[in-house]
Amino acid sequence: MNEMNNQVAQAFARIRAQTPLIHQLTNFVVMNDTANVTLHIGASPVMAHATDEVEEMVSLAGALVINIGTLTPDWIEAMFLAGKRANALGVPVVLDPVGAGATTLRTQTGRRMLSELKIAVVRGNAGEIAALSGSGGVVRGVDSIEGVRDPEAVLHIARTWNTVVAVTGQRDLVSNGQRVLGIDNGHVRLTQLTGTGCMATTVTAAFAAVEHDFLLAASGALATFGLAAELAAPAAPGPASFKLALFDQLFNLTPEQVAAGVRIVDLTP
Repeated sequence: MNEMNNQVAQAFARIRAQTPLIHQLTNFVVMNDTANVTLHIGASPVMAHATDEVEEMVSLAGALVINIGTLTPDWIEAMFLAGKRANALGVPVVLDPVGAGATTLRTQTGRRMLSELKIAVVRGNAGEIAALSGSGGVVRGVDSIEGVRDPEAVLHIARTWNTVVAVTGQRDLVSNGQRVLGIDNGHVRLTQLTGTGCMATTVTAAFAAVEHDFLLAASGALATFGLAAELAAPAAPGPASFKLALFDQLFNLTPEQVAAGVRIVDLTP
């Protein structure tokens, strides 16, 4: 996969060169952290949720993040307004269905978005993706208990939804309905810090803003984020220090490190 490694590194370098604006309708828990991750990866964040401005703001963006972690009726309306405007303008939309399967509101809202919006990438954990697809995922709060972990199942879901599906876990699985890739970068510390899935979604949006092969964008983003975690972990005796080390590592990461360090495998049946 050396050619893919080089393509991922080139996309990462384009983020740094172009500093795309990433418009994020995201949740209260992670907002500051995802803004910082956007900056550290080389893009520019804006968190705009008001219905009066989301359509105008997304027209300036390179990508849109819709994260359903703390839904309210007003935010749902804003998400659809921004998503439809993004679709009209060709701005890629990255959906993070946080907690889908835990409540009816989250599950139904996520399914509506898949039905009514053109989504470039859906990034979720195994339980969230399974719940949205109707294949029986179990989610407690926002944590996955049971869900999609099989490459063939991810391939089928991506084909059904006509989008790129990225399922994060011990091995991340990414499919566009034709191919399925496995990403083996990452570190257990990512499971000990809240919001790391949302951070991975933010990185995915930054890649999607500069790379319109969304299979490459999503797999490259997850591999790059996982690589930064691997490099940060040795300096961190606990989760709090890991967060700081992760942010610093994202900021200092180079395309050369990405080309040498990402581990992406083809799992297409």
